[in-house]
Amino acid sequence: MRNRGHFPGVASIIASGMADVSPGKAKGNDPDKIEYTTCSSHCGGSCLLKVYVKDGVITRIETDDGHEIQMRACLKGRAQRQRVYAPDRLQYPLKRTGARGEGKFERVSWDEALDIVAAELKRVRKEHGPSAIVYWVSGGDQGIVHDTWSRMSRLLCLSGGFSQPWGVHSYEGGIFAEIATYGSAWVSTTRDDLLRSRLIILWGWNPIDTVCDTNTSWYLTQARESGIRIISIDPRHTDTTAIFADQWIPIRPGTDTAMLIAMAYVIIDENLQDQAFLDKYTVGFDVFKEYVTGIEDGIPKTPQWAEGITRVPAEVIRKLAREYATTKPAALMAGIAAGRTAYGEQYHRAAITLAAMTGNIGIAGGSAAGRAWSIHVPLYRMGSAMSVPPNPVDAELGMPKDKLLARNFYVYGTGNVNVFRMTDAILKGKAGGYPADYKMLYVSNANIVNQWPNTNRTVKALEKLEFIVVEEQFMTATARYADIVLPTTTIFERNDITIGVHPPFLGCRNKAIEPLYESKPQLQIANELAAKLGLADYNDKTDDEWVKEIVKGSDVTDYEDFRKQGIHRIKLEEPYVAFSQEIQDPDNHRFGTPSGKIEIFSQQIADLGNPKLPPIPKYVEPWESVNDPLASKYPLQLITTHCKRRAHTQFETVPWLRELEPHAIRINSADSLTRGIKDGDLVKVFNDRGQIVLPAKVTERIMPGVVDLPQGAWFKPDKDGVDRGGCANVLTRDEPSPAGAMPSNTCLVQVEKVSSGATR
Repeated sequence: MRNRGHFPGVASIIASGMADVSPGKAKGNDPDKIEYTTCSSHCGGSCLLKVYVKDGVITRIETDDGHEIQMRACLKGRAQRQRVYAPDRLQYPLKRTGARGEGKFERVSWDEALDIVAAELKRVRKEHGPSAIVYWVSGGDQGIVHDTWSRMSRLLCLSGGFSQPWGVHSYEGGIFAEIATYGSAWVSTTRDDLLRSRLIILWGWNPIDTVCDTNTSWYLTQARESGIRIISIDPRHTDTTAIFADQWIPIRPGTDTAMLIAMAYVIIDENLQDQAFLDKYTVGFDVFKEYVTGIEDGIPKTPQWAEGITRVPAEVIRKLAREYATTKPAALMAGIAAGRTAYGEQYHRAAITLAAMTGNIGIAGGSAAGRAWSIHVPLYRMGSAMSVPPNPVDAELGMPKDKLLARNFYVYGTGNVNVFRMTDAILKGKAGGYPADYKMLYVSNANIVNQWPNTNRTVKALEKLEFIVVEEQFMTATARYADIVLPTTTIFERNDITIGVHPPFLGCRNKAIEPLYESKPQLQIANELAAKLGLADYNDKTDDEWVKEIVKGSDVTDYEDFRKQGIHRIKLEEPYVAFSQEIQDPDNHRFGTPSGKIEIFSQQIADLGNPKLPPIPKYVEPWESVNDPLASKYPLQLITTHCKRRAHTQFETVPWLRELEPHAIRINSADSLTRGIKDGDLVKVFNDRGQIVLPAKVTERIMPGVVDLPQGAWFKPDKDGVDRGGCANVLTRDEPSPAGAMPSNTCLVQVEKVSSGATR
């Protein structure tokens, strides 16, 4: 192991338990210097950090204390120092010596590691073709230069091509709904517009824990204090509900669409819809109306019909429908959790339709009811990031015919297989109807063993592959299955740029310290690998030069001041309202759909010819619902929520954050009583896909019949294959929703108390 003494102060900081070193008291005579940077660890926010550095070591991290509106970091951002100097951080490249997943590696040089990777890329292409190479990248640290998908995509395209899965874990169902209905995936209004609402409906939305963009909670606080009525619909009584909501409506997971459609029934039945808006700006409402009223199938979608599905009393549904239709403007904030279900795309389409029925789209204080977490692309005018040439594999295989063509324009490029089918695709290959036999996997900014559904099956797929490369900062569950592990820098050890919102801003990630140990910035890794592959024209810029290039097209006039301040606030004369131009001037600003209007009926969806994707929003009962025969064996509905202490799998080993919120499964007291479970007892959570053992948290803050296991805890199987880390995806099903979304909140389980003799 390399001597930590090469980095002054690192060893002492680790040994002291990360004790703060205050300015003027740090070792040495010079005061701490302060570097401003932005945090964005895929937690839902992008916040300003003040990084104090002494003798090349971060001594403490504070956040924005400047003029309003402040970009204040959450607990994860303020705990970043423990992550940077974690004793388990990867220090040098590693080569596997034991069996996959065994965790046995030996240290190798960067030259040897990259020589091996380059040789394997060439070998696999020669023996199996470029489609046998899979590259998967996820959010990671959310920078534009180092963490973007284009960095490795460019390299792999230039060197012969690769297979890129499509689909986003968080909100693929929402993106499908938005493109089909609006013709755009950019549907979010700035949060300050909430203060112009008269009613705010938080549907499956918990920004206290998930941040959902910096300052969301601050604006909700102001809304609450100004008397704006707030209603929360969620299976859990979340902290957001407890702090902000005037009313909590618990709802059975996977049934949100039924409630939305029943609300539409009330609005239609009582003639409360904004018919003028529907006539002018939408197409297909009459078709939807026939379904809702029962003309299509003989089943009126009444509140009584929905009560039996959702467990929400019919009168509560009726009252909420009237309130939403008659209180204008109103903001229906559609959280993305309800879309991470089987047929979750119908929830997003139904929410948008309800917003159209009430005329709340494109107006101040309203909401387009798209995903309640997204950046506002129209607000940012920037230069280009690294370009990606055409992928030879796409030309060879063609585009899939089972998805909307515009779907992947926003982030990950094109792809041929949905990411949530990749486990099956790796296991079955061409014999299973997939476009290739997959042999090599390159993973960046992702922990797929943890975050792909059906973890045990994912492990089997990784065991079948010939070669795996993982770029990482820690020995995660995925890194344990790699052949080569490449240690990467943290956000404090490289230059980059981020985008923030509420209010919108560009964030400059300034390099605060030199890379620790032998870790390297991701762009540098790609540069060196490109050289090994003989790609002379891969990249001609440093990371700082890329930041300058990207900022060029913005309204930043003083680059050095931008770096000094850490952020550049984009000044708006008033809150940004999505689709305001389309509503105010429809002749010159049409929606991006084929009709140029909001498409409640989508011919694009109809043309897909998939009976599981109806062209109007419909309630389709999900698999593993309470009516599934499987419920007799596994009677509890599992939801896999996001918690305060982690950003997906990031921060899992940070001591300060582990103390904040011990990992446990939440269970209602009624369900715990029948199982003899007390608070803190070890329990077994299981179904046919796997087993987990962890403590139980007995609470009244979740509805009976539902259990909550926060996602992101690291997979740690024992010798019997039982996960002792609490990885929720051990239990979830690796089948995407028809539109490609991950149905991580559609899952039946059983929970049993573990006898004391069986806990070790």
